[in-house]
Amino acid sequence: MVNSRDTASLEDALKAKARELGFAAVGIAPAADDPVRAERLHEWLDAGHHGDMAWMQNRADVRQGPQSMWPAARSVIALGMSYAPEVDPLAEGEAKISVYAQGRDYHDVVKKALKALARWLVEQRPETELKVFVDTAPVMEKPLGEAAGIGWQGKHTNLVSHEHGSWLFLGAIYTTLELSADAPHGDRCGSCRACQDACPTNAFPRPYRLDARRCISYLTIEHKGPIPEEFREAMGNRIYGCDDCLAVCPWNKFADIAARHAKLAPREDLVDPDLGKLLALDDAAFRAKFSGSPIKRVGRNRFVRNCLIAAGNSGDAALVPRVRALLGDDDPVVAEAAEWALARLTTSP
Repeated sequence: MVNSRDTASLEDALKAKARELGFAAVGIAPAADDPVRAERLHEWLDAGHHGDMAWMQNRADVRQGPQSMWPAARSVIALGMSYAPEVDPLAEGEAKISVYAQGRDYHDVVKKALKALARWLVEQRPETELKVFVDTAPVMEKPLGEAAGIGWQGKHTNLVSHEHGSWLFLGAIYTTLELSADAPHGDRCGSCRACQDACPTNAFPRPYRLDARRCISYLTIEHKGPIPEEFREAMGNRIYGCDDCLAVCPWNKFADIAARHAKLAPREDLVDPDLGKLLALDDAAFRAKFSGSPIKRVGRNRFVRNCLIAAGNSGDAALVPRVRALLGDDDPVVAEAAEWALARLTTSP
C-alpha cells in the first residue's frame, strides 16, 4: 500500500502499475483548461476541417479542456499503448487496412487496462474520484499526451513518441487527485516534412493542420456518402484508413515491436487481405468476419464501397465478375462505386 502522504511514491507506483498493465507510455498533466489548445480547436472547427464529424462541433465547449468537461478534475493521467507493426505499412499489397485496425478493437483492450489502473488507484487513494476515456468522449488525447510529456503532436497532427514513434493508442484518466505534473514534451519535428509530402490527397493545408475532408482515413471511415471522385484514384488500394503520414515518420526507427501489447497483434488475414473475397461480403458475412474488430463499426456498405474503389484502381481484370455483381446492390452508394470501378477495369488505357 502506498503511503498516502508520499505523493512522489504514489506517482512512481502509478507509472509502474501502468507499465505492468501494458501501457508503453505514461505521464501526468494538469487538468486545467489550456486557452491555446482551446483556440486551436475552435479555429480548426471554424475552418470546417472536421468535415461531417458534427459530434466534434456539437461538444466543442466540453472538448476544449478537462475542466470544461469535469470541473472537479485536478490531474490527467495520459497513457499510450503501443501497436507497433511488424511489417512496413507501406509495403505493396492487394489491399491495405490501417495498422491500428488489423487486430482486436483497441477500444476494448485499452479501456480494460485503463479500468484496471483506475481500480488500483482507488485502492491506494479511496478518496479519489476519476473518469476513464479512450477515444469515445470529447477528450483531446493528443494535446493532453503532449502536456503530460509522453510525446508531441507532430506535423501530421498525431502524437509522436521518441521511443515508440507514431504507433500509440491513447487513453486518459481524469482524477480529483492533485498529482505533480510531468514536463510537457517539446516539438522534435524540426525541418522534417516527410509526413506532409507523403499524403496522397494533400490533406495538410499547412504543418500541424489536417483538413479531414481530404484525408483517406476520414473518407474511408467517417464519410458515409460516395467517395468524391477527385480522391478516388489517390486512394489506391487503401480500404480502411491510411498510414502513409505515420509510416514515413523518421522517429519510427526507434519503435520496438517488443513494446506492443500482446492483445494488439494483427490478424494474418487483415495484413494483406484478399480483395476479391472482401467484395463478396454480404452483411452477415461482414459482421462475422469483423466481429471484435474496429472495422465492424463502418458497416458492410461503407466497407464494400471502399473495396470497390480499390478494385477500380487495381487494374486486375479478374475482379470484374465480383464488381459486376455489385452493380445492382441495394445500397446506391455501393452500386455507384461498382459502376465506377467496372468502367475503370474495362476501359482500355
